Amino acid sequence: MIRHLFALTKPRISLLSVATAAVGLALAPGRAGLALALTALAGTWLLVGSANTLNMYLEREVDGKMARTRRRPLPAGKLAPAIALWFGIGQAFVAVPLLTFGANGLTGLLGAIALVLYVLVYTPMKQRSIHALVVGAIPGAMPPLLGWTAQTGELTVAALALFGVIFFWQIPHFLAIAMYQREDYRAAGLKVLPVERGEASTRRAIVVTLVLQVLVTLALVPLGLGNRTYLVGAALLGALMLGWGVYGLARSSGNGWARGLFFVSIAYLPLLFGLLVAS
Repeated sequence: MIRHLFALTKPRISLLSVATAAVGLALAPGRAGLALALTALAGTWLLVGSANTLNMYLEREVDGKMARTRRRPLPAGKLAPAIALWFGIGQAFVAVPLLTFGANGLTGLLGAIALVLYVLVYTPMKQRSIHALVVGAIPGAMPPLLGWTAQTGELTVAALALFGVIFFWQIPHFLAIAMYQREDYRAAGLKVLPVERGEASTRRAIVVTLVLQVLVTLALVPLGLGNRTYLVGAALLGALMLGWGVYGLARSSGNGWARGLFFVSIAYLPLLFGLLVAS
């Protein structure tokens, strides 16, 4: 049972969220003590785990219709839905107070907003509108803010720019998945851009958001985050991402290009944040 409960938290996504929260902590002014850092990261892990668990609980029937998700614990019948529900609620009841009293009220508030948006707005919206992706990108980009505000107790333009990096990164990353998995999404009745508007619209949306993503990564430098080395590295990485996206506008590109964009985006984010933290 423990293995199945752990799977409900989507460990890889949770780990990525904790890593980006750590980036926020590392880049925020001042130096976080060990106790504060551990509290903020543990609270982030539990918060994201709760959101993912409750998402799987609400989407258990939808997951059963998709080839890539039907082996998850709930659609596969390995866990009772009630157990998943209470496990998700339990994580939330620990995470939000931990962020609130272990860090500060602003961090707890941002965590609560992220949780509500993801579970109660984004999750049901996926079956109704393609714009669910934009809504879901808000809580997905919250971890760096949790790290930053845990340290400083305030939001700044630089912190919001960090949020923007993750926000814009998620959109082409997800659209790439939606392109090569579009039949799965169609079968599940989920509203995604490639199914509702076609591949040409999806490719154009990817390029537009990649442009915005690159601009935000470069804007970190005048905002006081990153040096010249980071600026050069971010420009090169951004050129690679954007170049791959522009190539997708060609009619000959297809699922192979979409898969390539997905894997390039996975490599891009840790390389970019590694440069940023090291600079």
